[in-house]
Amino acid sequence: MYNIFKITSNPTIDFAAEELKKYLRMMIVRSGEIPISFDPNAKDGFKIGLMSDFGLDTSDAEDITLDDIIYVKADANGGIIAGSNPGATLIAVYRYLRFCGCRWLFPGIDGEWIPTVETLPDVDYRKLADHRYRGQCNEGAEFQPNMIETIDFTPKIGMNTYMLEFDNPYTYYASYYNHDCSAVRPKEPVSRDTVMRWKRQCEVEIKKRGLHFHDMGHGWTSEPFGLNSSAGWVEDGVIDIPEETKELLAMLDGKRQVRRNIPLLTNVCLSNPKARKIMANAIADYAEKQNNVDFLHIWLADGSNGHCECDECKKKITSDWYVILLNEIDDELTKRNLDTHLVFIAYLDTFWAPLEKKLNNNKRFTMLYAPITRLYTETYAKTPDASQMVPYERNNIKKPKGMAECLAYLHDWKEKMWTGDCFCYEYHFMDFQYWDITNMFVSKILHEDICALKSQGLNGIIEDGSQRSYFPTGFQFYVYGETLYDSSVSFDELKEDYFSHAFGENWKDVVNYLETLKDLMRYSYFHGLESKDESKGQFYNPDMADNAKKANKLVKDFSATIKANLVQQQRASTVAWQLLDLHTFVADKMTTMTQYLCVGDQDNVVKTLREMTTEMSKREVYFERYYDHYLFTRSVKRYSGGEDIVDNLDV
Repeated sequence: MYNIFKITSNPTIDFAAEELKKYLRMMIVRSGEIPISFDPNAKDGFKIGLMSDFGLDTSDAEDITLDDIIYVKADANGGIIAGSNPGATLIAVYRYLRFCGCRWLFPGIDGEWIPTVETLPDVDYRKLADHRYRGQCNEGAEFQPNMIETIDFTPKIGMNTYMLEFDNPYTYYASYYNHDCSAVRPKEPVSRDTVMRWKRQCEVEIKKRGLHFHDMGHGWTSEPFGLNSSAGWVEDGVIDIPEETKELLAMLDGKRQVRRNIPLLTNVCLSNPKARKIMANAIADYAEKQNNVDFLHIWLADGSNGHCECDECKKKITSDWYVILLNEIDDELTKRNLDTHLVFIAYLDTFWAPLEKKLNNNKRFTMLYAPITRLYTETYAKTPDASQMVPYERNNIKKPKGMAECLAYLHDWKEKMWTGDCFCYEYHFMDFQYWDITNMFVSKILHEDICALKSQGLNGIIEDGSQRSYFPTGFQFYVYGETLYDSSVSFDELKEDYFSHAFGENWKDVVNYLETLKDLMRYSYFHGLESKDESKGQFYNPDMADNAKKANKLVKDFSATIKANLVQQQRASTVAWQLLDLHTFVADKMTTMTQYLCVGDQDNVVKTLREMTTEMSKREVYFERYYDHYLFTRSVKRYSGGEDIVDNLDV
């Protein structure tokens, strides 16, 4: 009989004890009840708490509230499971369970690979996580049950951070519940009030697990001025702007108005003290009310080249005005005795470091580096090349693409102003994942990116992407979480670990199939980087036709192996094979489409894409926990030449 003793009183420690009990009972199916109790003086059984409760050394952590040390010392009868902070203790429970043979391949119960064991192993393990920031941010099309599952999944693969973008993330929920990219599902709209309640539910689940909660981002240039940005990147009806508000908006082409009728894209006149004061007060008000936020992100409007062109604003580059604003926000928070930690961002127009200004209170801030215009064909291992940098030109910026150039701007920030903590905001799980038909290429890029972060002075990543990035496999997300936690684990080790659990004895055949398909259907081609004649389009490359034909045959030939393995003893493995089976339909259509795309036959490209998206609309409901139909459809539309590829029947 096993016992679990909580050595300290904390809601996350309580949850960690319950999780340990749950999985022990699932592994040892005849164990009987495993009682949990609070006993700081427990001598036997499983003892769960903070490392400080056991007198364990945590001196290698710069900040024990942010840096996760995992400690496990256990044998067949129990032992110590501890962390440097409550969230780290929960991760320690999952790390211990990994030693017992458990794996989490996808979010949700169907993604759990749980062995049956007769006895528990001896474990002697201590690890300081290699990166401080390890998490994701909501994006794509999201629905609430899936959001709760992904929050639950986060610490199971070693991650400790979750971000919810926007005051009200209605736009992401609307992308799912309106089913605009489905040919068969009727709209089932949700209200903004419902979404706000769902955000609060997510926040509770985040805190329950001791995850670091990052909040907001865009929206500060709209909401404080009475402009509702919750519709996201689309127009949301007629916007009536009071004159007193209009004078505070950025002047573009001589006019002060809502840019493209989209509040989220609208900046303010940063040289106007009144506009900055309104923002500072609104941010301080938010910080007072939302006191559960660990990191509050202060970003400007989304989109590039949309900053004020008035005579005063033109006297400084955007980043200098940004730093002035940040200092005034800091002053307001200090005046109110608020210790809210803020995150500022190097993104698009603020990729250029300030020329004149510096932050007055570095302890208040962390820097976020967001190279959204990079190509994902090379990694952070590149050497920064300052010779490729160009001066900032207001509303006419040159967006850097190569990593050597992108990293030069990061190091310019560090040289001119910022010596503090810095991490990345990345996009591997946005559209880019769908330009890689197998996700094997992006997975390798991701692994190499993470392994090179420290060399660039970066301390982790928050991924801005879909919460349903598990198609055709969950390997890429597994690589993400596990490599951020322990960058010493090789890509090949992760490959064997994931695929052997997901696909069993035939895992090597699956890997060979996916890697062969990856090599035939090159990521760089679908990125639009291999055109033989740009005048005929970025995807014109007749040489790809033969590759596409070979890939199509490969998919058809391997489908028999997939069909023969659809029933597995482990439910998670069954799901893995089912996803691969669904993917054969997509791969068949994509390889067929490519044969037309590479020679400029757009009529057949559009016809094939419509066939694919219509059929995937019908199958979406069965796989939507792992496959983001909205983001997938939006991504492959780029091959259609602007033609609609979804006929929403609104049934």
